Amino acid sequence: MPLRETLARVDADLAAGRIPLARQRLRGLISSFPDDLTLRRRLAGVYRLYGDAAEAGRWMYLEEDRDAGETAAFEARYASPGWRMKALAWHGPEGKAATAFARGQLVAVRTACAEELGHPVAWDDPASYRYGLEGACEAPSEPWTVGGVLAGAGCLVAALGFLAIWVNGLVALFD
Repeated sequence: MPLRETLARVDADLAAGRIPLARQRLRGLISSFPDDLTLRRRLAGVYRLYGDAAEAGRWMYLEEDRDAGETAAFEARYASPGWRMKALAWHGPEGKAATAFARGQLVAVRTACAEELGHPVAWDDPASYRYGLEGACEAPSEPWTVGGVLAGAGCLVAALGFLAIWVNGLVALFD
């Protein structure tokens, strides 16, 4: 679908209150046109409707007139430069950015990621910074507990009971 037609649908979705659909369309457009700062700005506006400052900050990160609170929320949610590279969803060299500020932001994030990992990284090669993301996952907060195991076992018994009743009904249907 052409860009203009999709943007017209986004406007119609927003006017009709279909915010999730508008968000989905804009995310698709950004994946197709990652260097279009106008699309990123529009998506940030949609996330503001949700009240999600971190995501609004994510999509306004390359704009000079961004909100400091949203930027801080984005940087807190995506604490490492590798996670920021992944979150910004940029493709290609920084030179494709429309403004000098955006180019500077992209260079800063890529440089910080390269310094943290100890080797060069590239926007077009997610594998070059993927290894920095693996260790950032949180471990479970605590080991298994008796209560947790009993709750899991109870859910399993309930599911098996439901399945037995369903199979019994199915057999009775064909008797």
